[in-house]
Amino acid sequence: MIIPIRCFTCGKPIAQDWDEYNRRVSNGEEPGKVLDDLGYKRYCCRRMFLSHSEVIDEVMLYKRF
Repeated sequence: MIIPIRCFTCGKPIAQDWDEYNRRVSNGEEPGKVLDDLGYKRYCCRRMFLSHSEVIDEVMLYKRF
């Protein structure tokens, strides 16, 4: 749904870089290079970015008020 604040495995804060990562990848940059530039070397933190999918907009369509 929404990017977690910390990596599930090591606990490093990651949410502060999600917007920049998403913007740069949307502009055509390679995801691995963007993660290198942002300083994410651990594979557990990289997994959090690479495997995340934004589905909040789809879920909100079914929310009842």
